[in-house]
Amino acid sequence: MKHDQSKRFLISVGGSLVVPDGIDTNFVQRFHACIAARVREGYSFILVVGGGKTARNYIDAASAVHAIEDDDQDWLGIHATRMNAHFLRTIFREWAHPKINTNPHDLEDFYQAKEPILVAGGWRPGFSTDYIATVLAKYLDFTTILNLSNTDGVYDVDPRKNSEAKRFDRLNWREFRALVGDTWSPGMNAPFDPVASKLAEEEGFAVVVMNGSDIDNLERYFLGKDFVGTTIR
Repeated sequence: MKHDQSKRFLISVGGSLVVPDGIDTNFVQRFHACIAARVREGYSFILVVGGGKTARNYIDAASAVHAIEDDDQDWLGIHATRMNAHFLRTIFREWAHPKINTNPHDLEDFYQAKEPILVAGGWRPGFSTDYIATVLAKYLDFTTILNLSNTDGVYDVDPRKNSEAKRFDRLNWREFRALVGDTWSPGMNAPFDPVASKLAEEEGFAVVVMNGSDIDNLERYFLGKDFVGTTIR
């Protein structure tokens, strides 16, 4: 598949790429090199990052003490996303706006920013970073969200559990939402959050899901070449 080449990209970076267990330094180095090379060529990026294993570790530890409410699970996840966002802003300090956005409905800093990289983290309970990315797309005039995960796209069943899983090159929103349902819960493992999916469909956005650890594939996408992934529109 190809996409319409652009030099502006809105990327939802899966926390599982940054912190699959501990911080994946190898991924971070390769991702940094890829984005930095594009920035030097005049590209700009908005990076929204998830919580990864850090969020799950805190949620699991708290739950081991006693049952915790969904909003407390959410807040633990939100703070994990914000830590990861500060981490990305730190490694991209040369090009990144100094302030992390934590409210997609308050974008004054982003509107005034001159830097080519803007970074955002979680907002409030009930809303994932996929949802944040979708709201940012709405306000900042993007039509496509690039979702980097730890799988090569959207499958009919979990490819990590079933070797016969089939990957889709393209899906419409009705087909995708039939796969993931309509309800989001803290720590949910879905290619793109169902609540965000509803908004993306309403706004007419496309979402491209691909494996973020395949940096060569990511480069091909940036350059408008054939890439491996799933386009939902």
